[in-house]
Amino acid sequence: MSSLSPHTFHIPVMGTAFTADAPLKVAHYGINTVIALADDVLLERLRKYYSEMYNFSYYEIKNNTKDYRAERITSYLNMVNKIVLSKFEKFTSSTKEVFEEVKKYFSLLPENSSIKKEFNSIINGSFNFDDLSLWLEENLSIGSIDVNIMTKVDKTNYFNKKELPVEYNDAHAGLRGYANSDLSSSVIFSAGMNPRLYGYITQFDDFFPDGDGYIKKKIVLKVSDYRSAVIQGKFLAKKGLWVSEYRIESGLNCGGHAFATDGYLMGPILAEFRDKRKELIEDTFIVYKQALESEGKVIPNDKLTIKITAQGGVATAEEHNFLINHYNLDAVGWGTPFLLVPEVTTVDKDTRKKLQEAKESDLFLSNISPLGVPFNSLRNSSKDIERFQKIKEGKPGSPCPRKFLALSNEYGTEGVCTASRLFQHNKIKEKGISDEITNKTCLCMGLAATAVINYKVDTRESKGVSICPGPNMAYFSKELSLFDMVNHIYHDVKEVVRSDRPNMFINELDMYLKYLSDKIEEHKTNWNRKSEKQLRLFVENMNNGIIYYKNMFDAIGDTFFEAKGSVKKSLNNAIDSMCKMGQDIAFLIEENRQ
Repeated sequence: MSSLSPHTFHIPVMGTAFTADAPLKVAHYGINTVIALADDVLLERLRKYYSEMYNFSYYEIKNNTKDYRAERITSYLNMVNKIVLSKFEKFTSSTKEVFEEVKKYFSLLPENSSIKKEFNSIINGSFNFDDLSLWLEENLSIGSIDVNIMTKVDKTNYFNKKELPVEYNDAHAGLRGYANSDLSSSVIFSAGMNPRLYGYITQFDDFFPDGDGYIKKKIVLKVSDYRSAVIQGKFLAKKGLWVSEYRIESGLNCGGHAFATDGYLMGPILAEFRDKRKELIEDTFIVYKQALESEGKVIPNDKLTIKITAQGGVATAEEHNFLINHYNLDAVGWGTPFLLVPEVTTVDKDTRKKLQEAKESDLFLSNISPLGVPFNSLRNSSKDIERFQKIKEGKPGSPCPRKFLALSNEYGTEGVCTASRLFQHNKIKEKGISDEITNKTCLCMGLAATAVINYKVDTRESKGVSICPGPNMAYFSKELSLFDMVNHIYHDVKEVVRSDRPNMFINELDMYLKYLSDKIEEHKTNWNRKSEKQLRLFVENMNNGIIYYKNMFDAIGDTFFEAKGSVKKSLNNAIDSMCKMGQDIAFLIEENRQ
């Protein structure tokens, strides 16, 4: 079996439920996917559902022990791995019986794939299935079953009302659950650095290399800029831990939580990674090797490699190929469009219909997340409707059975979620009712509800669905098959994406222009000693980014030929907007110096 992915795209993590069982649907086709480890209750329910489907023995892991969270995660991941391996083995051991599935594997590959060409050559000639099975066994690869941990969602836990040690915190337990699993894949850390969690990784041998440089469980960092990659990469290297991939995500043109940069735009960020990739590998490896030596660990015979991938707002094959070729990326993430592919993601029919009908105005950056981070939302989702109804009835807030986001200690020593009924009731008594209080939504239940609906889970819990597509969803309007979606990624299928959609770089630029405008308004009423520095830095980075794009689009020949006219107009408009906002900022600075 080959260890190299046959595809140049991956499917990123989406919510908690939307990609929770995606590997079971597409990993045997060689497609890399990501499971969120935030919700162990959801994973336990899915383990029960799939155990019944595949006639596995199932015993419920109840929440009456200290380590139930890690045990649930390990058991779910092991089950997923078992099913995927079984599906994959059928390709090679029962090739004749599943020949149509084998052909589907290759139909999903791009036309220039060497393995696809070789397969077509074999089946177009005279062949026997025994020889084909041997060839498939040597050349096919399974998609990586990766996992995601949001580093800051690391709530302290209690047992019999006593605080447990830090290794039982949510993110720590999630890491342990993955580390103890059978998987050979990657853990993707997102939402910034958690030094305590990163230190805990060293407790597990699977994260360290053998002499050939093989690492069973790899580390991937989701980052928004080069500086963050260097800081986190070297921090981990000092502990003898290698970052195998940096996954660059657009600060605003993405789904889920949006971690905006200080005005750094996607193009310049990718260019910096491309130009400094060798330096990043060499500088980090020196630190890494020294750490392994000091700890008496095995040192790889050769220097390790680093993959660079990107995601956020990609919608055409032209953009996909440009990112790979111009920035030397190893792969590109396609998230939001896959929410319209029932063969891949878990989305209930009503929510999927709303996604299909969504326009630009229906997709917005909200303040609903209890984490206090902007969150991409769909207007009038069933969870929104439920929230408005509760406010109307005079009962704002939600029950809080999961407590994954119970990170505030304002009304309880064991943590309270700002979307909970308890928090909102107390806060309204103190300050009176306001949108600032009641707009927080229970994401724990909302992001898992679609699985409850689809798999008919017997529960009295809320079935209000929260969903977090990126702004790109506005340009996709129909349900797609897996083949249609993958064919579009590689070849641009007509009528899959709206023809008037802006180029991905321009789309993100417009989002940052609006973001800066909103920030200026905020600073007008909330000026502080950091305001001048923050606004000046943001403006400088934005202006540099616009200049970069003007030069880049002039230098890339016929690439994006059809969009060049609108791109030029958008960049000129952006320059005008930045000039006006620069004047507003200069006036604000002068006003607040007096």
